[in-house]
Amino acid sequence: MVSRLLKIFHKEFGGLHEAAYLLAIFALLSQVLGLVRDRLLAHSFGASHALDMYYAAFRIPDFLFVSIASFASATAIVPFFIERIGKGHDEAKKFLNDIFTLFFVAMATASLFIFALMPFLAPYVVPGFSWADQTQVVFLARVLLLSPFLLGLSNLVGSITQSVNKFFVFALSPVLYNLGIIIGIIFLYPMFGLLGIVLGVVIGAFFHLIIQLPVILKEDFFPKFSAFVDWKSIRKVTLLSLPRTLAMSINNISVLILITFASLISVGSISIFQFSYNLQSVPLSIIGVSYSVAAFPTMARLFANGEKKKFAAQITNAAKHIIFWSLPVIFLFIVLRAQIVRVILGSGRFSWNDTRLTAAALALFTISLVAQSLILLFTRGYYATGNTKKPLFMNFFCAVLIIILAFFFIHVFAGQNDFRIFMESVLKIKGAEGAGVIALPLAYSIGTILNAVLHWVAFEREFAKGMTKEISQAFWHSLTASFAMGFVAYEGLNIFALVFDQNKFLGVFFQGFLAGIIGIAAGVIVLMLLKNPEFETVRAEVHHKFWKAKPVSPGQEEI
Repeated sequence: MVSRLLKIFHKEFGGLHEAAYLLAIFALLSQVLGLVRDRLLAHSFGASHALDMYYAAFRIPDFLFVSIASFASATAIVPFFIERIGKGHDEAKKFLNDIFTLFFVAMATASLFIFALMPFLAPYVVPGFSWADQTQVVFLARVLLLSPFLLGLSNLVGSITQSVNKFFVFALSPVLYNLGIIIGIIFLYPMFGLLGIVLGVVIGAFFHLIIQLPVILKEDFFPKFSAFVDWKSIRKVTLLSLPRTLAMSINNISVLILITFASLISVGSISIFQFSYNLQSVPLSIIGVSYSVAAFPTMARLFANGEKKKFAAQITNAAKHIIFWSLPVIFLFIVLRAQIVRVILGSGRFSWNDTRLTAAALALFTISLVAQSLILLFTRGYYATGNTKKPLFMNFFCAVLIIILAFFFIHVFAGQNDFRIFMESVLKIKGAEGAGVIALPLAYSIGTILNAVLHWVAFEREFAKGMTKEISQAFWHSLTASFAMGFVAYEGLNIFALVFDQNKFLGVFFQGFLAGIIGIAAGVIVLMLLKNPEFETVRAEVHHKFWKAKPVSPGQEEI
């Protein structure tokens, strides 16, 4: 049995869809644990001030991770490392030691600096909190500074495990990260309070790293400090990583500012924002991340070989399937939002008011699911061409727009009764306390959709002329099927509400589950009648033994 499992771990996945489906399995496993984590938090705290402090404490350590720790990402290091392996083990090891030395010094210096500045940063991160609560956030955030340090080291080590084709442990590490947090919630929170959960995050980051160490020990690539650094090589890695890191930092800063706005709205607003953001990240990770990461190696190879038409065809094909999967998810999530939130989070202290607001925020986030997924794809498309600056400029512009729109919508929601009543009516949150939080996901989705449009237009103009026309049939087929799914699922909710007790967990679960099933069935029938090519491709791939191909592992920035 053990030997069979080891063989599965090392099987190869080659095609775009096969690799994407395998990636989706790993992403799904990680996301399931993430949902378990969120349910435990919702059960213990609800959308409360204590949970607001926990989520707020993450923001600065997260920013440290994306701004410094992601410099040691696989995207930047793997090509250089593989090149040096070809020249000899000693040269590859020297390169690794140089990167490790600079990373360790930079992260240690930045962590100590932020540790000292944390009391001065807290009032700007959570201005709506009292001084006592800001002090608690500072304490938790200081402990959490261990997490980006460990995750950054894991990213560096993960570059090695990818380079020597040990993909299983690399893909498993995010799963163990969420497992560590769950351990903190179940076992450490009763003993240490919020500190226990934070310690669980640190344990998860440690698991994320430690699972990969046996591989680098066996391959004799355990990093050590370099006495003399080859600055020429470091400069090349830095120039490649910098635009990507800045782009990630910009997105993190925009979310950080939205969290700041949430702290000023009402108690529990940060929790509502984070819960809904996490829920919409599940299909994003399974669809958008899987296809964009699976397509990236082939795109890079085709462009490097000068096969521009095949390069454009690869990204067009990936975009078709992203749209094919994402549009139905949007419609189903909007229709079934209350059932999704109630089943996943509706336990313990998570109230009906929390459910309504989280469901409304989830619907607004989900509107931009196609846009978020396509941005991931086109950004990696640009990276494959070596152009990392253009995505940076577009992301920066739209991040600023998101912040401006959030500020605008918050004030409009508070001052314009007609707008507030309209939004509350559409999202079915009339009379819900703290409804102003929906201004944040609304701003996020509008800015993200515009960002996707900019990426689409720019990419089509430069690399894939005629892409819109080629994708149009897939879009309209998917949209038609999605409307059918949404309509049938909505009617199913009304029917099953008469059958199942809506005050019981199982009643809500079966209402949403069965409504979703008949909605999906309706969408499948429509796709079959339309003879949709993407549907036929998916059906063929499901019958194919895709587990015999080469595995492609998820990007570690998607944690």
